[in-house]
Amino acid sequence: MYGHDLGSTRFSPLTQINPGNVATLTEAWSYAMRPGGAGPSSASFNEVTPIVVDDVMYLTAGNRVVALEPETGKEIWVYHRPNGLVSTRGVAYWPGDGKVGPRLFFTSGHKLVALKAKTGEPDAGFGDNGEVLMDVPFAEVPTIYKDIVLVGANVYGPGETNMHPQDEISAGIPGDSRGFDARTGKKLWTFHSIPHPGEIGNDTWGGDNSWKGRGGSNVWSITMSVDEKHGIVYMPVGGPAANYYGGDRPGNNLFSNSLVAVDANTGKLKWYFQTVHHELWDFDLPPEPILMDLDVSGKKIPAVIQTGKIGYVFEFNRVTGKPVFDIQERPVPKGDTPDEWYSPTQPFPVKPPPVARVTINRDDIVSPEDTTPEHSKACHDLWDKSNFWTEGPYTPWAVHDKPTDTKLTLVFPGATGGANWGGAAADTKLGYIFVNMQNVGATGYLEKNPKYNDTTKAQGQVEYHRGSGAGSQFGMFSAQAKDENGKVLGTWPCQKPPWESLSAVNVNTGAIVWQVPLGITEELPEAKQHTGRSGAFAGPIATAGGVVFIGATSDDRFRAFDSKTGKELWTTKLKYAATAVPITYRGKNGKQYVAIMSAGPGPGADQALVVFALP
Repeated sequence: MYGHDLGSTRFSPLTQINPGNVATLTEAWSYAMRPGGAGPSSASFNEVTPIVVDDVMYLTAGNRVVALEPETGKEIWVYHRPNGLVSTRGVAYWPGDGKVGPRLFFTSGHKLVALKAKTGEPDAGFGDNGEVLMDVPFAEVPTIYKDIVLVGANVYGPGETNMHPQDEISAGIPGDSRGFDARTGKKLWTFHSIPHPGEIGNDTWGGDNSWKGRGGSNVWSITMSVDEKHGIVYMPVGGPAANYYGGDRPGNNLFSNSLVAVDANTGKLKWYFQTVHHELWDFDLPPEPILMDLDVSGKKIPAVIQTGKIGYVFEFNRVTGKPVFDIQERPVPKGDTPDEWYSPTQPFPVKPPPVARVTINRDDIVSPEDTTPEHSKACHDLWDKSNFWTEGPYTPWAVHDKPTDTKLTLVFPGATGGANWGGAAADTKLGYIFVNMQNVGATGYLEKNPKYNDTTKAQGQVEYHRGSGAGSQFGMFSAQAKDENGKVLGTWPCQKPPWESLSAVNVNTGAIVWQVPLGITEELPEAKQHTGRSGAFAGPIATAGGVVFIGATSDDRFRAFDSKTGKELWTTKLKYAATAVPITYRGKNGKQYVAIMSAGPGPGADQALVVFALP
């Protein structure tokens, strides 16, 4: 399944590829997602990760679901969706129950669809001729636990960005999670991600006008994770709409920005932990949590580990919800946006330390030795001429109510992370997790929303939105880089590298074991190139052979690292960026393969699954 197992470890037991031979990997075959340029294309479909079950590879491709021979890429069958697109990151496999045969599940807009795994035909025994109408759209990968299909929701509020084609802007559709019967399609339960009156957490919203019709607060991540022994589902719930202003929703706003544990059979709440109170920074929880057993000072702990955009790693006893290491509520600064509600504190894990950059000061700006003298000067000039406000990861957004207002918030991490939807992988033998973090910030301010009035308020518009003034738009803390001849090399972050990093965290001790830059800047001299290279998402996988594989950079590379040391063992340049989580599997011929999606930017670009093996 996506993530390899219900614990979302992304840990393969295969050992054929190891640190001693990984450098000899060569391309075995590739599969064009849009042969001849035909069929729909979208950047969101660059993120597909196949699954391999019983010697068949299954993947989504725009408006198609495809079954391939995993040793050759030869098509076994192809299903064409007559209307609409299919899940943007992959499919789920259900083995059947002895009476009903194996099925593939995917989503298409508001519909949950079942295909016969052997033929690719819609399975008429599920719902209405193989389809069930969900209450919400969901564009990710369903989670299969026993005979239950678990789905989240892709619904947001006005002004939300970076959405998939199937995501829906809505002020009236709740982002609840749901469980369906894998045999019949019957809906088994619904979990209110924004609690209703009488439910735990409803009092964290400032009255009916605060929670009713609220967009967001949804599980939009790739999958959920499940503790099979205890029958517990772990849901990473995202932030509420709108991202940067919450004056119309005073309070902590449960269960937004929370890891929520529910009974898999009933959807009943078991425990929760909110990682960000009253979301104002888009620091939601896109990655699925990892389940693994820890040994902390000789004590065995069944754990759930959650990463996210904020750049911290949270560890809990997955049965009780008790933190493995202390999590402290610390005071954070208060802003001055009229009518805004600010949480006086936010949770900070004592261990592990932040894995991404969470602070910035003038000494952290790039030097000529880091990049170029011209880029360094441009960044120092930007700092000196800008009225930046930065007091750590929870610095509120400055507000511009008058033309003379100049203060700009500068916050790390930015809205893209930290860890984004690509999440982390685990080596359950070493007791490590591997996570790539973007170390880029965001800068900007809030201003009055000119579209806000009594009519648009009812449609979900908010009184303040992010500013778009010249030179102060929301974006990275960055500046144009030039060489000594004035040639423009690009626009690069202004803080010292690494701009993206891959880290190994010992989750038994809470210590960072190693941390290396992920990605290069080729425009720089070779000695300076290892800056890390953000701009592409996705995450890693790990293997029992001692190798971590990852793309997830804008330099178009696919890489392998030593699990124990972080040494880069192998790199290959693809035609385009590797923007998906890779997969490794064993073919019928006994070979271990590694596959990754390589896709160009924009709606008309090439997209291909590229597969590697030892010679």
